[in-house]
Amino acid sequence: TQDDTFDNDFTVRGNLEQVSRYFRLRPTALKGRIGELLERFGLDRYANDKPEILSGGYRRRLMLARALVHQPRLLFLDEPTTGLDPQARLEVWELIDTLRRCGLGIVLTTHYMEEAERLSDELLVLREGRTVAAGQSPTVLGDLVGEHMLVLDARDPAAPAVREWARQAGLSEPSRVLSSLHLALDGPALAQFSARFGELRFEVRPPTLDDLFLKLAEKP
Repeated sequence: TQDDTFDNDFTVRGNLEQVSRYFRLRPTALKGRIGELLERFGLDRYANDKPEILSGGYRRRLMLARALVHQPRLLFLDEPTTGLDPQARLEVWELIDTLRRCGLGIVLTTHYMEEAERLSDELLVLREGRTVAAGQSPTVLGDLVGEHMLVLDARDPAAPAVREWARQAGLSEPSRVLSSLHLALDGPALAQFSARFGELRFEVRPPTLDDLFLKLAEKP
């Protein structure tokens, strides 16, 4: 969830205990389980404090710990790092990735493309509520963007010639991103480009979900 719903009348430990009562967990197993979660998420030093004193990153840690009290097999996370600073976001990513590698099923929604690329085994890309792509990241990007992403300076005098070459080659129109031109192409097209524009300075990299987002945004 994007918003937490902690009860500030209870401590961090108390919030976990309250959740455990919803699931009627046995008291004999409860103490050990909560202690394990507090330690796992680095919350043990705040166990007797109220959630309101926690930073944004630690509130998300508590959110994850609370969601795992009853040991679910599937966890739904709705934009879990929204509003966090970069360091806190990385910490939450590491926690989620650890849970994923431990075998917990996670359904995660996010508008951070890097987050999706880092954490997902399978992607589902939605546009206006409709599925436009599904599968593993390399497959989705290869199908919808291209095998390679070529990046060059949009201010280069040869940029218009590159646009014309792309048009004649039947490639997608290069997209302008700040001062760069981004052109998606496959291996043979890249070889042709290198033969035609070998004197230009350009970068070739794998496509990213940011490239996919920009491509989808261009479509009417």
